[in-house]
Amino acid sequence: MPFSLDNLLVVGISSRALFDLEVEETIFRTQGLEAYRRHQLENENEILKLGAGFALVRALLKLNVLTDNQRFVEVVIMSRNSSETSLRIFNSIDHYGLDITRAVLSGGASLAPYLQAFNVSLFLSLHEDDVQAAINSGVASALLYQKPDNAFEELDQIRIAFDGDAVIFSDESEHIFQTQGIEAFENHERENAKKPLPEGPFARLLKALSFIQNNYKSADGRAAPIRTALVTARSSPAHERVIRTLRAWDVAIDETFFMGGVAKSDVLAAFKPHIFFDDQPAHCDRAAPLVQTGRVPVRQGLVS
Repeated sequence: MPFSLDNLLVVGISSRALFDLEVEETIFRTQGLEAYRRHQLENENEILKLGAGFALVRALLKLNVLTDNQRFVEVVIMSRNSSETSLRIFNSIDHYGLDITRAVLSGGASLAPYLQAFNVSLFLSLHEDDVQAAINSGVASALLYQKPDNAFEELDQIRIAFDGDAVIFSDESEHIFQTQGIEAFENHERENAKKPLPEGPFARLLKALSFIQNNYKSADGRAAPIRTALVTARSSPAHERVIRTLRAWDVAIDETFFMGGVAKSDVLAAFKPHIFFDDQPAHCDRAAPLVQTGRVPVRQGLVS
């Protein structure tokens, strides 16, 4: 029987997000494809340095050793490289002992059509076009910022922090705030407090993490080593709808911060997430020097 990815958390990550390929990216942009190809072949046995998404991937893969004969996570390398120029990537995966066996090497073509084929739950990249195409196709996706200095600090838990509106939840309420102001937003949320918020692009990922937490129990009965946080600009009275929505989804977030407009960066620095997802460039710019950050683009149109 073929191997099924249906019940796994599948992370698709670009080679440039997993490893530091900024020198190679510069060669490609300034000298062209042939110079890039030659550089990769000449440095095939040179191990790549760690990239912005490495710490998160390494942490998530550790979930697969918690329970005998059960995998929770699969990671798929998704690259616009050709197979000819990809051996350096695979050599680096082997060097760091990453349990990654699957790859999409599209030879310059768009990666978005292959996300559904591999049942990708989360796509991470440093290429904005690929991230935008992925989010348009309905896959939780984020554009990674370059890693902060503490990105590879070893933590005893997988820690992931999310913004609320337009990330976990839809951008419906955010749109009201942006177009009509805070008073209209608060009135809308108060009037709809008992109506669950529609799902946003990262709702599926949050539910998958919650599933792993609920279905892995260590010998001492504690939950899986994943800790989640919601760090939202909302405050009272808009908090009630968030709490009721998560309750309706049967999702328990470990830590919740209703910031009420206060900058999120200090709270994030204290929480120390492997990654923080937000849709607002200003929030991401402030967080990125302190914690690994991924910006979630606004979905554009509908993909049939």
